[in-house]
Amino acid sequence: MQVPTTPQKTWSRSAERIIGVINRDPMTAPHAARNDAVLAVVSAGLAVALALLVDDGRRPDAVGWVLLLACNVPIAWRRRQPLLVLLAVVACVAPYHALDNTHSAPTPVTYIALYTVAVTGRPLRTVLVGAGVIGLSVSVMLTVSMHEALEVLRISGWVVAVLFCGVDVRVYRQYVASIVERAERAERTREEEARRRVAEERLRIARDLHDLLAHSITLIGVQTSVAAHVLSADPERLDRATVAKALDDIAETCRSARGELRTTLEVLREHGPPDARGPLPGLDGLSDLAEAARLAGARVEQTVRVGQAPPAVGAAAYRIVQEALTNAVRHAGPEPAVHVALDERQGALHLSVRDDGTGPAPGGTPGFGLVGMRERARSVGGTLDAGPRAGGGFEVTAVLPLTMTGERAG
Repeated sequence: MQVPTTPQKTWSRSAERIIGVINRDPMTAPHAARNDAVLAVVSAGLAVALALLVDDGRRPDAVGWVLLLACNVPIAWRRRQPLLVLLAVVACVAPYHALDNTHSAPTPVTYIALYTVAVTGRPLRTVLVGAGVIGLSVSVMLTVSMHEALEVLRISGWVVAVLFCGVDVRVYRQYVASIVERAERAERTREEEARRRVAEERLRIARDLHDLLAHSITLIGVQTSVAAHVLSADPERLDRATVAKALDDIAETCRSARGELRTTLEVLREHGPPDARGPLPGLDGLSDLAEAARLAGARVEQTVRVGQAPPAVGAAAYRIVQEALTNAVRHAGPEPAVHVALDERQGALHLSVRDDGTGPAPGGTPGFGLVGMRERARSVGGTLDAGPRAGGGFEVTAVLPLTMTGERAG
């Protein structure tokens, strides 16, 4: 069943088409050549009708008809060369008027040419063209009679109105184009920001997974080695309590890793809010890290002289200490002495993790631990240094600002 179209809907669609034509750049409009050719034909038909119906001069003779029809032909190229088209129209219209033919007949084509120059050119050029056309028209009409010259001056306001109409349409189109450009630029900025946030979130998740898995797997490996050593050292005098403790430590490490892994991967759930990151680890979890390292055989001493830290800074400090302890357990040798120190000085958190171990074996494949720690520090506006100590061992130091503003605080 066809729904009848109401006059209001018809008017609305017509208004939208008109606004679309006004907003469209005439130089890039579709079917421009075809539309201009049709406009030239319509303008020529209107000129013929005025020449036959209006009596403000003698009816054109053969030369007059040729000039009248010829001045409409250039309109078919008005968008390509508007100024040349206007000159061609004037070249035909001037002798037409000088022969005292019907003066109203060329008016439509003249206004079309003037409007095209105004809507496609700069305002200064439009003013100069308007002054030149009016001056030339008055000069031509003076060759006919003073009355006709005064009549041209009287109706020159229409020429000015057409020119100003073209200038206004041009300014309006530029305004609309600037709005569209700003909207597109804002859309591109939003897309780039979204891509940047996705990349940052992927990097954050990668760092969290690396820290979590490296720490947990290292501890599990050490605890498994302890159990294996106890089982193989003296099977006849098996220390069941030591084996049971090692297995309990492995189970506890697995439970802790599973819970933290669930928190880290929560951001990937489709039904969760876009900014859901779960609870961030903080400074209150440093004692658990130290205890886990002790269970793995390290002799850890911890000194914390920090009151309150922003969540992001606390999480960064936690991950740096976690990775530093993991590296110490993995590379510092058996039962390394590790000292963890955190204190607040001059509005910043100063962090240090140093051990007395032998360090990683030369020639080994470098991992992502140090890179991840530096990225952690930079993410909150801090710095991190890591390297061998002068007296032996390895040291990681970081300075993290406690005052955060803008995006880093989020």
